[in-house]
Amino acid sequence: MRRTDSGIATSPVTLAGATVIVTRPSATAATLKRRIAALGGIALGLPGVGLRAAEDSGGARAALSDARKAELAVFISPAAVRYAFALLPSLHFARAVHVCAVGAGTARALQRRGVRRVLWPTPRQDSEGLLALAEFARLRGRRIALIGAPGGRDLLPAALRARGALVQSIHVYKRAVPRLTRRHFAALEQATPPLLTLLSSAEALGNLCAQLPAPLFTRLAAGDVIVSSLRLAQAARSAGFARVHVASSATSADMLVGAACALAHHRL
Repeated sequence: MRRTDSGIATSPVTLAGATVIVTRPSATAATLKRRIAALGGIALGLPGVGLRAAEDSGGARAALSDARKAELAVFISPAAVRYAFALLPSLHFARAVHVCAVGAGTARALQRRGVRRVLWPTPRQDSEGLLALAEFARLRGRRIALIGAPGGRDLLPAALRARGALVQSIHVYKRAVPRLTRRHFAALEQATPPLLTLLSSAEALGNLCAQLPAPLFTRLAAGDVIVSSLRLAQAARSAGFARVHVASSATSADMLVGAACALAHHRL
């Protein structure tokens, strides 16, 4: 049983009767949509961020090859894994290299590509959780390859450098403004309430604010939003969401539990 900041708890998890809006990039949202459908909900894809290949693919490929010599290799997302191995399918790391993931989803993506020993934080699966691991306590002079995309939160690279690490940022993909179409707009306009929006990125929130027609964003904000952190909760409230629920983490499982808790409130 889990609880949101609205104080509503529920068990077991069900999303029957709800439209659950998935704001993850289209390329990474399929599994989450299937889980929503399995729980009885209607999944509506509304990507808040688009993903594109790195512009300098040759440079990224060379940097990945060089990263195999690092002491720690950190993948920031499942997309980082997908794009890295697309650039360099033969990518592998020596046993002496600590291969790290920010969360369980990224760890699973690495394991599917044959990386057997992956380190990731629990229960807090984010930059703060990673930085709290014992392996990140003494970093002075140690070489760390940080594999992901430009932009986003600067917390992780800044904290690693503050601890004396030699950080090599390798950009294997880039985030972009999503390509929302009339199909997306019509789906949101016709969606059956209650609307439950899953949000784990401040960038996605900003893009949706800018890309959606004002009446449609107002409709989105009139529903419930499930966010992955207190920081994002404040951003959502500032953007106009009144019913904000904070999930235990950004993992799909915890976000869906948060959505079920929000739905339970409508049934009281």
